[in-house]
Amino acid sequence: METASEAAGLEVERIGGIEETAVDLAPGVNVLVGRNATNRTSFLRAIMAAAGSTDVNVKGDADAGRVELTLGGETHERRLQPTGDGTVRATGEAYLSEPAVADMFAFLLATNPVWQAVLRGDDLREIIMEPIDTEAIEAEIDRLTDRRAELQAELDRIGELSEQLPGLQERLTTVEKRIEETEAGLETKRERLESADESLEERRSEKEELDETLEQLRSTRRERNRVASDIEIEEATVTDLREEIDQLEAERDELPAVPVEEIDQLEGEIDRLRTRKSDAEGSVTDLQRILQFNEDMLEGTQTDVVEEFLDGGDDGGSPTDELLEGSAVACWTCGTEVEQRAIEETCERLREARSELMERVNELDRRIEEAGERKAELERTRDRAGRIGDEVASLEAELSASRETLSQLKSRREALDEEIDRLEDEVDALEDDDYDELLAVHREVNEHEFELEQLREERAEVREEIDRLEERLSGRGQLEAELESVREEIVDQRTRIERIEEEAVEQFNAQMDDLLALLEYDNLERIWLEIQETEVREGRSVVPKRLFELHIVRRTDAGTVYEDTIDHLSESERELTGLVFALAGYLAHEVYEDCPFLLLDSLEAIDSDRIAALVEYVSDYAAFVVVALLPEDAQALDDGYTYHSEI
Repeated sequence: METASEAAGLEVERIGGIEETAVDLAPGVNVLVGRNATNRTSFLRAIMAAAGSTDVNVKGDADAGRVELTLGGETHERRLQPTGDGTVRATGEAYLSEPAVADMFAFLLATNPVWQAVLRGDDLREIIMEPIDTEAIEAEIDRLTDRRAELQAELDRIGELSEQLPGLQERLTTVEKRIEETEAGLETKRERLESADESLEERRSEKEELDETLEQLRSTRRERNRVASDIEIEEATVTDLREEIDQLEAERDELPAVPVEEIDQLEGEIDRLRTRKSDAEGSVTDLQRILQFNEDMLEGTQTDVVEEFLDGGDDGGSPTDELLEGSAVACWTCGTEVEQRAIEETCERLREARSELMERVNELDRRIEEAGERKAELERTRDRAGRIGDEVASLEAELSASRETLSQLKSRREALDEEIDRLEDEVDALEDDDYDELLAVHREVNEHEFELEQLREERAEVREEIDRLEERLSGRGQLEAELESVREEIVDQRTRIERIEEEAVEQFNAQMDDLLALLEYDNLERIWLEIQETEVREGRSVVPKRLFELHIVRRTDAGTVYEDTIDHLSESERELTGLVFALAGYLAHEVYEDCPFLLLDSLEAIDSDRIAALVEYVSDYAAFVVVALLPEDAQALDDGYTYHSEI
């Protein structure tokens, strides 16, 4: 825990029974000393109000209360007004933006909901998990799972694209070579055209009409060639789209049918198998306990139990000695004399039964895994069929548009063919033999120019495609890193709830063991929490549910141990149990990361020496531990703490 280096200043006005006060809390333990009705609890609630809580009362004769906290160079002021329905409305800036968790686990007053839940025997797991938004976690898992699928699909597409790159590079080389050859041929044709133009220069001026017609014919042919190229591209597009649609439909036809009822049945089967596994594991635990007890009795490590329940006999000999010596022993369940070998054989049968149960657990694990894999396979098939349907619909729309475009292009080509025929007839009527060569060269130049233009466009397209592929391939490493991160986050989210549960149980058990030893509750052998799985009905379904089961083991003066309930604990023992459970939640939710205060009140049921030991135990939990005590209880505390006797 982080240790504060400076005091926390509190100014309080009209809170609880306080009219006005100002107190500086020193780092570490602060003890509020006083009799009842001396505003100690009111001051604790003022600290809560400054932190952000609304579990506070305004002074009965006041319209509003005020509290101001100065800590770490910052000041947080809040005003509180009664609403008339027993609550208060708070304005201003609180120290904590989310005070609910601190209300539950850091502000341990008599009305603390966690403390009270333990005393009432409420569902302890629900109390610990209340601050956790499990629905948000499930939604985040769904989002991450979808993102994982997207990333994997993108990486698969990139893998397919990487196989296209060598072919594109080879195509680019071929196109560039053809461009060089076409440019050289065009240059030759232009030289011939220029020579023919020079020889007919004198007559050209007399035949302007022919020149104009030739230019129209040239332009029209270029347009016709361009339209013809577009038709080829569009026809190839139509063919590709049709093939892609056929492939997708063939893939969809090959997909096995996915009956929804089978998925539901698999879910039910998985739930049933998990229940059977839980039952089997419980039986394994029970067998292990029985076997361990019998082995301990055989080895002589449970002599106190034998001496408690077996009669020593008239000769004054110890029943324990009789149990542990010789081949015949007194049975510790019925007291009759049996061969030790018979008991050992019983233990061997118990071991065999335990092994059989473990094999059953392993078999159930395998069946659960197989059912889960089958369910995942069905869901993937169902999802793939849905995606294929969407892709086919999109491609059908694209195919329809391409066919419409193709029809328009063919109509345009027919019109241009008619225009070319008309212009050629007109040229034939205007030209003489001297223009035959000129016309032929014009045609060749037009064809070469169009071919060169098409080749350059193709080169640009290929280069653009190569650049696009290389750009996508360059992002593969980043996608793979994100995919790994998403996988890890899915695992982390799925185990987050269980981690918090296990952390809370572990903290409770460790602290309870420490405090029972420290506070010397001699007749309490142990108090501990155990996570149990059970089934509860939600609507028409039976679903698994995890619970925290509280175990209390007592020891009699004769040394016998037995399990008890919290209802039979003394007031001091109950208070201690509730307090420790709240502190376990405090650590499991890491409340100390945001809230510098740990407040303790209503410890009168615990004697002063134990209070002193308890305060010392929690003194490092928070930057400021504030505890309200009666004067006689405070006398047992360390003189090094900071004491406040006037509030």
